[in-house]
Amino acid sequence: MEIRWLQAFVAVAEELHFGRAAARLQMAQSPLSQTVRKLEKDLGVPLFERNTRSVALTAGGHAFLPHAYHILESVETARQATRASAGGVYGRIKIGFTGVLNHLSLPPLTRALRQRYPDIELDLVGRIMTREAVTQLESGALDLAFVGLPVQSTAVATRLIRRESFGAVLPSDHPLAGESEIDLHELADDGFITTPLSAGSALQESAMRACLDAGFRPRVVQEITDPYMILVLVSAGVGVALMTSSIATITPPGTVFVPLAGESVYMHHGIGWSPRRVSPALEVALKVAEEILPTPD
Repeated sequence: MEIRWLQAFVAVAEELHFGRAAARLQMAQSPLSQTVRKLEKDLGVPLFERNTRSVALTAGGHAFLPHAYHILESVETARQATRASAGGVYGRIKIGFTGVLNHLSLPPLTRALRQRYPDIELDLVGRIMTREAVTQLESGALDLAFVGLPVQSTAVATRLIRRESFGAVLPSDHPLAGESEIDLHELADDGFITTPLSAGSALQESAMRACLDAGFRPRVVQEITDPYMILVLVSAGVGVALMTSSIATITPPGTVFVPLAGESVYMHHGIGWSPRRVSPALEVALKVAEEILPTPD
């Protein structure tokens, strides 16, 4: 068994697509398939179910994945220890984030890490909702992730980094667009644009809870994974959306952000990581995060 076989397996397991995995590894698809088959032959079990339309992990693949992560982590730890003996901090941190919701948190953290620890490689993975982020932190596919709090996992540690109140994003020609604030129940008859319920988005869960507390179940007219595309669809007049206050400064033309009246409804932003997988690189990243993204009072 060779390290490159494990790297190939992990890439395909995460992408569930041989073409994307090959592009990620900067190799052709045919040699990648051959490498995976060598690993399967060595193990004596198939790791993937393949057909012309999809790729999925077999039971054996699911069982082998955490061990593959552990082996690759051990190799990386050995490499880091060797380099660290010469001074400095080396390593690789894979960070998951949602997208536009993290525009005030992700850039200052990554900028500080690159300036202070240039030998740490940052691998940024976008469009990762909270539920998926927790799953990938548990498995080791991610080292650090921006998540909505609270999370339901005893294997993931979290820290609050930001607390934001909700407001409504409305088309600029909406009857309430000119108001300084609105009651949420005034939108009860509007169509809402949200992230899919199945995506496990903390934003979506908080927004739905706020509507139910306001006395109505929102009528969802469009679901889309990318939060910024939600804003674009609002500008197109498809519907309205509930978003956090930081969005107010980056809404696209044709939209307005209007705060909600009454008792504030908050979304709690946090970072999450697995305490069982704290490498030297992640350890310094967490320390930098405490300084750059302190827990609010």
